[in-house]
Amino acid sequence: MRFYTFSPARVAVSAGAGAPLVDLVAAAGARGEPVQPWMTDMVAFVANSEAALAWLGADGLRRDDLAPPAGSRMLAPIPRPRRNVFCVGRNYLEHIREGAASRGTAVEVSEVPIFFTKTPETIIADGDTIDPHRDVVGRLDYECELAVIIGRAGRGIRKDDVLRHIAGYTLFNDVTARDLQRAHQQWFLGKSLDASSPVGPAIITPDEFGGLPRIRLRCLVDGEVRQNMHTDEMIFDIPTVIESLSRAITLQAGDIIATGTGSGVGSAFNPPRFLTAGQVVRCEGEGLLPLENRVG
Repeated sequence: MRFYTFSPARVAVSAGAGAPLVDLVAAAGARGEPVQPWMTDMVAFVANSEAALAWLGADGLRRDDLAPPAGSRMLAPIPRPRRNVFCVGRNYLEHIREGAASRGTAVEVSEVPIFFTKTPETIIADGDTIDPHRDVVGRLDYECELAVIIGRAGRGIRKDDVLRHIAGYTLFNDVTARDLQRAHQQWFLGKSLDASSPVGPAIITPDEFGGLPRIRLRCLVDGEVRQNMHTDEMIFDIPTVIESLSRAITLQAGDIIATGTGSGVGSAFNPPRFLTAGQVVRCEGEGLLPLENRVG
């Protein structure tokens, strides 16, 4: 299944490729029932998805007269996360190698996942313009990633239980200011530019992937393939990431976890190939909907 957020605040659901897009607010109106919080807010929806989908029912999913109203704009699935986005750094060996080569340092692989966060204000939708922050940033880079959306809260989640806590998957572009990242000797500031990081366009449920995705991801800049990676190449897979993160932090419904990027980032080219105004960055993933944005 596929979950979307549209403006004004409304959640829409599709049973899959080619199936009707059903606006839950419109469905409530058609039934003469009051609008519930999970019809207008994706975080509430994923936390109550079983009950929400049972309410909609198989017949509701087949209705083609309940699409979002004309003029509605698709937003990021979770337009404003309740908390910072959780991110995994250095999770693909080839990305570690290219980074070490560009800096002239030794290749070092961590024994445990490396986590950092991005502020909620970074999030933008498919089709939105990436704010390049030219007044403070000169080296803007892309990082195509698979993101996990948490649907069920939990702490101390075991690897065998992670699927019970996952609402679905989407694409994430971890846009990064390399100059800020290196000047401040940490990742948070360079990763947290306002209105810079596209997410979406839809949350795809685990059943469409047989549970955990084993898919190829690509990033293209103006149609040129820059990144081409496979989730099998992750050093720390999704169960390990969720188990490690939840040992000390209670994961909440609506949390976004970006699982890391592969090789081919702009900073690793010689000479570097950073993003410039007007370029179009497209992230793709097998079984996911493409995410495309222009640099302002």
